Amino acid sequence: MAAAQGRLSDGAGGMEEPKDTEGGVRHGGGAAPPPFAAAVEALRSARLRPQIEVEATRPPQRLAPHAYALEATVVDGDQDLADGRLVLLHDPAGHDAWQGTFRLVTLVRAELEPEMAADPLLPDVCWAWLTGALQARGLAFGEPSGTVTRAGSHYFGGLADRPAVSQIEIRASWTPREGLGGIPDTAAHLASWCDLLAQVAGLPPAGPGDASVVTLPQRRGPQSR
Repeated sequence: MAAAQGRLSDGAGGMEEPKDTEGGVRHGGGAAPPPFAAAVEALRSARLRPQIEVEATRPPQRLAPHAYALEATVVDGDQDLADGRLVLLHDPAGHDAWQGTFRLVTLVRAELEPEMAADPLLPDVCWAWLTGALQARGLAFGEPSGTVTRAGSHYFGGLADRPAVSQIEIRASWTPREGLGGIPDTAAHLASWCDLLAQVAGLPPAGPGDASVVTLPQRRGPQSR
C-alpha cells in the first residue's frame, strides 16, 4: 500500500512518532475510554468498496489524548490512483475548537491531468466533494476546516522525457456528532471518506447516485504497485 505521507495538524501539534501504540491506537496510558474503544471498533469492522485498501497505521502524537489512524489506497488492478490518511482523535474532556470530544483529521491526494489542475474552480469543487460526501450519507458534523492545494511538477535535462504532473491535496478536519453513549458513527464517516477518495481517484459511484456528479479523470500515469 502506498502510504499518504505528510504532516497532519489540527491546531494542536504536528505529526511525530507516537508512544503507547497498538494496532493503530495511541492513548495516554491506562484503558481506553469506552466511547473511544467503541468508535475504533466500528472503524475496524466497517465494510468498504473493494477498490479501496485500508489498514491501520501509527497515529500522530500530541493532537489528542487518544488517537487511531488509518491509511488507504485506491487501487485499480496493479495501479494506485489516490491515497489518504484518516485519523480519529478523542479528548474525553472536550476541545473548544472541536466543539465536541471527537475529531476526524484527513489527508487525501491524487495526481491530475494538468488541464484539470488549471481549472480555477478546482479547490472549491474538491472542498464541496468532502462536505457533500458527508451530507450524502446523512451524517451530522460540525466545525469543518481545511485546505485544498494543487501543485505541478515539470521535468528538465535528463528528466525532460517525463510528462508534467499535477497533484491535488485535501487536508481537512471535522467534528462528527456524537450519538448514543457519546459515540459518533465512525463507520459511516469512514465510508463517506472512502467515497471522497474514490471520487478524487476518478472512480464511478459505488451505487445509484446523481449522474450530474463529476469525478476527476484518472491521472495520466497511475503508479504501478
